[in-house]
Amino acid sequence: MTVTALIVAAGRGKRLGGGLPKQYRSLAGKPILRWAVEPFLKHSAIRDVRIVIGEGQQQLATEALKGLAVGEFVIGGTERADSVKAGVRAITTDAVLVHDAARPFCPANVIDRLVASLEFHDGAAPVLPVGDTLARGRTMIDESVDRSDLMRVQTPQAFRTEALRSAYAAWSGGAPTDETTVVRAAGMSVAAVVGDPALEKLTSAADWARAEQWLAGTLAPRTGMGFDVHAFSGEGPIMLGGISLPHSRGLAGHSDADVVLHAITDALLGAAGRGDIGEHFPPSDPQWKGASSDLFLRRAAELVRSGGAIIDNVDCTVIAEEPKVGPHRTAMRQRIAEILELGLDQVSIKATTTEGLGFTGRREGIAAQAIASIRMPLSDLSAVLA
Repeated sequence: MTVTALIVAAGRGKRLGGGLPKQYRSLAGKPILRWAVEPFLKHSAIRDVRIVIGEGQQQLATEALKGLAVGEFVIGGTERADSVKAGVRAITTDAVLVHDAARPFCPANVIDRLVASLEFHDGAAPVLPVGDTLARGRTMIDESVDRSDLMRVQTPQAFRTEALRSAYAAWSGGAPTDETTVVRAAGMSVAAVVGDPALEKLTSAADWARAEQWLAGTLAPRTGMGFDVHAFSGEGPIMLGGISLPHSRGLAGHSDADVVLHAITDALLGAAGRGDIGEHFPPSDPQWKGASSDLFLRRAAELVRSGGAIIDNVDCTVIAEEPKVGPHRTAMRQRIAEILELGLDQVSIKATTTEGLGFTGRREGIAAQAIASIRMPLSDLSAVLA
């Protein structure tokens, strides 16, 4: 049986507030949509992954999913059901898993159970028992409700593709909240499989805080150090901390010789165990001749985050007699924070001299040393979600 994962990401996220739809907001340095898509791309039972987005969200989706092997985007409709129907029309596989982008963590074993259930049923959905006492009422508790046969229905929900198409064709009710409602109304069978608390939907600010806390429990602190030095050569200005500083002399280097960005790049790569700057950007490669060092730093951040890590902060000390760093410190911090997509309080720039000693004391060049603090998964996050 061939299976497509259909990720529904056309919502506007109004309940959470803010201008950016929640599926494109960053959680631990990665967009929610990317979190939601990755488990399906990694699962051996999934042949294709298709994304349903809202009109005008193409650029946001492209940036969020950069580098991932997903099919062409499908433009959704006003209601969730309209988006699902549009997505199902674009699917050619035997089965489909319909999943909400607002549920970013999908355990692999839930996908296993859903796909297996389709051998015997038209559809299947993950469920959890209701643990709280239920009651009817508004400002007062009027009547308790028996919870013994009640369950909470999650996504992804799995269906035989033709069954879901025919069920929607026969649907005459209002806007359904999920696809199990539509398929059951058509007289088809929907199995309940064991769900997972990790599949909780992000709707409110409290949900967001809960997701961050859950992720924090899967991460361990790591620290990396970086050091770089460049000699003065030629005419200024120089690049330092991502900005141009006026100076009578320039710095020698294959790229733009930004010692601050080079040191921080090495610190990040070291923290993540991803080698060093020379391995990723060898000076023997002509493509890096005169290259802007923000490319190196941005790529290092991408490599760190691609493994599910969070960058907590970076700290760099410039070692030089000249130029003076103090007047440019804030601008440097702002530029580094922008490149790394961090808050200003997560970036520190300091400066010192060697009291006239050594090559920096003789004003022959500039050195920088940096430290980066990150949090990485205790193991592969796919194993945590297994």
